[in-house]
Amino acid sequence: MNRDVAIVAFSQTHHTATDQGLSETELILPVLQEIKATTGLNRFGFTCSGSCDYLVGAPFSFVAALDAVGAWPPISESHVEMDGAWALYEAWVKLQHGEIDTALVYGFGKPSQGVLRQVMTLQLDPYYLAPLGADQVSLAALQARAYLDRSGAKEDDLLAVATRSRQAGRENPYALHLDDPTGDAAYDVAPLKVHDVAPDADGVAAIVLAAGDRARELCERPAWICGIDHRSDAHSLGARDLSRSESTRIAGVKAGATGIEVAELHAQFSHEELILREALGLSEEVVINPSGGPLSANPVMATGLIRLGEAAARIHSGAATRTLGHASAGPCLQQNLVCVLSGDSNG
Repeated sequence: MNRDVAIVAFSQTHHTATDQGLSETELILPVLQEIKATTGLNRFGFTCSGSCDYLVGAPFSFVAALDAVGAWPPISESHVEMDGAWALYEAWVKLQHGEIDTALVYGFGKPSQGVLRQVMTLQLDPYYLAPLGADQVSLAALQARAYLDRSGAKEDDLLAVATRSRQAGRENPYALHLDDPTGDAAYDVAPLKVHDVAPDADGVAAIVLAAGDRARELCERPAWICGIDHRSDAHSLGARDLSRSESTRIAGVKAGATGIEVAELHAQFSHEELILREALGLSEEVVINPSGGPLSANPVMATGLIRLGEAAARIHSGAATRTLGHASAGPCLQQNLVCVLSGDSNG
């Protein structure tokens, strides 16, 4: 990296577990209006979004969502069929080229329109894994069992993660405000209980990136990206150790994930937080998911971007000086992106 780039603004919806009768465009528009008001910008050097056409059930659904952005006069725009965190990665690369100074990034999803477990099965290998019919929760349960057997952790450790996350989420106005879980709750897919699985939600998040002096003009305390990296493990679940996340470990090392005070982790299942903490070498002193994390609201295709936004918000407010945002995609933590943020442009 040779150009200082920072997150200067972050906005998100109040996530909902049921369909509120709004189109994606109607969901996105208030968030973009808010972030434009925060920055005073109406146009950006680059715009990039993250979403999934399978959630909508229509091809190129992100094109219709551009109505919320305003694509006339013509804008420089791109899209990733991934969580919005990967749209941020693309925008960061674009800013590194030096041709632009600002970028708008947003992610959105409405899992309430379909059955997410069926949709996510479509990402599996079509020859060996998809025909088995195992959904994402069943595969996550295989990973949870592998982790518990290797580490010696117990189901009570998973319960502790879920309890802490839900308690934190009740203080977050954007989360679903769920009750505390109980140890005798029913299993979803053993060893995962219902509270160990992130609750799906409809939602949108948006972030503005800016470079150098432009970032300092737009934000009193920018959250500088001092390290960012994306790695992927083997797609075949039988070709890797499910109890560990090697791609997260490598991404953390490459991004310089040391001295972290607050970490927002894209853990959609309780055991994933424990695996990610281990991979990133996060000590007990590190505050994990003070926003409640995905276990308090999982607006699919925006959840990872929200982790980066929440990590940045801690720096914007002065509550922390060095934070970490993490995003994941694919079955059993296959792909992982780590972004280290600092209140100091020198890292």
